[in-house]
Amino acid sequence: MGLIVLVLTVCAIAQPTQCEDEHLQFAANSSPAQCAMAAPPYIAQWIGEHPKWTAVRWHCEYPGQNKEI
Repeated sequence: MGLIVLVLTVCAIAQPTQCEDEHLQFAANSSPAQCAMAAPPYIAQWIGEHPKWTAVRWHCEYPGQNKEI
């Protein structure tokens, strides 16, 4: 089983121009497209744990594609 990263762009509810990327890493045997389609439950969980933020977009990538990971 390989690793895949869900890159979630979130913005503060109180300041919608304050946005940042969150990187959630998972063990999965899926492509980035399959990961992105399966992401909503994970996004909902993250938002539930961080109620001052809202998700504005997301995508998935393999670890190492982004220098921040």
